[in-house]
Amino acid sequence: MLKSLTHAMLQAARDAGADEAEALALRASATGIDVRGGRLEHAERAEGIEIGLRVLIGGRQANVSGADHSLETIQTMARRAVAMARSAPVDDSLGLADPDQLARDRDASALELFDPGAEPDPQTLEDRAMAAEAAALSVAGISTVEGASASYSERESWLALSNGFEGGHRRSQHGLSCTAISGTGLRMERDHAGEGRIWASDMPTPEEIGLLAGERAVARAGAVKPPTGAFPILYDERISSGLIGHLLAAVNGSAIVRGSSWLRDAMDMQVLPDGITLHENPHLPRMSASRVFDGEGLATQPRDIVADGILRGWFLDLATARKLGLDSTASAVRGLGSSPSPGVSNIVMTEGTHSRDDLIGQMGRGLVVTSLLGASINPTTGDYSRGASGFWVEGGKISHPVNECTIAGNLREMLMRLTPANDARDWRNIRVPSLLIEGMTVAGA
Repeated sequence: MLKSLTHAMLQAARDAGADEAEALALRASATGIDVRGGRLEHAERAEGIEIGLRVLIGGRQANVSGADHSLETIQTMARRAVAMARSAPVDDSLGLADPDQLARDRDASALELFDPGAEPDPQTLEDRAMAAEAAALSVAGISTVEGASASYSERESWLALSNGFEGGHRRSQHGLSCTAISGTGLRMERDHAGEGRIWASDMPTPEEIGLLAGERAVARAGAVKPPTGAFPILYDERISSGLIGHLLAAVNGSAIVRGSSWLRDAMDMQVLPDGITLHENPHLPRMSASRVFDGEGLATQPRDIVADGILRGWFLDLATARKLGLDSTASAVRGLGSSPSPGVSNIVMTEGTHSRDDLIGQMGRGLVVTSLLGASINPTTGDYSRGASGFWVEGGKISHPVNECTIAGNLREMLMRLTPANDARDWRNIRVPSLLIEGMTVAGA
């Protein structure tokens, strides 16, 4: 059905006067269960089919989307899209790929993006959430559990382009999370644990997730503000991928084209310490960001973004590549109602030779950050400031939990002073270990 819907949209776009067109049809379903206090708190089920159409006319474009996929609606959408495109500004970089650029292998079965096992029913999801909550409550020092949730979703998509490309993916996702609270009154502290996997067999047990949430919340009991000064900071692997995410955002083609990136002039320059590589691999099995072709029908390929510390590539779709006089890196992602734009697939960072505890021992006195909130990041200069909480280190050992502090620095300088641990988690789309950064500013008590 999805395939026939995309064909109908392309035909309607041609009939309405479009030069080129892209049609996307999506079928999705999702079930979510929330429990609290040993009782069901919320249950939700959503499913349906949605469609999206992009039309191009003489360097102009427009996007439309909707949930009604009758033929009459499709024809109306196409006419409106063409009318909108004719009023849009001209951008000579817009246009579909040439046929010889398109991916030939469109079979994603080797990526194992869909779990063929039976869909968990609502009762199974409720049992999983209940088990996670009970495990968290079993941890000494936990006063309550804010909530536990279990979910399952399926998503099937089909993309068809007027240049002859068409292909699709089918994906599944299991999820489970729990948030626990320790202490009472003004001394309450919360923390959480959560996991998501394509295959149910890859998920940790609900008991493991609940216990981890409880242990994390108890470890935060009695948190105080840290001292103010310049100290080494260790980004725990729970949040270290966000730090590397700032680098990935800075080498996104959209930011480079706008000139709003602190790495806009850094191609072939050193942006990470010697020996550290950021490798993109869209072909890792059982990973939600994996894909054999991008949102414009181009074949994806593994490549180094940073090699031995040197920046080697941007993330480019067709439009940003044309603006920069380069070739697309098959990085296009898209939604139903939006045009393609550069995105990121699976990223694997070089790990170090030392454990997280080894790096803590090297710190002497400093801060281990396990949670971040708020952000003040200048995308042009790389100036960085974030609220943080975690644990204070004295004499190379964790001393006590801390909260209500701000950490600051400049991303260009911070990333050149990092030391990676060896604790990256294989299941993350951005696989980054704990990272030790020397000489950052901590503003606390």
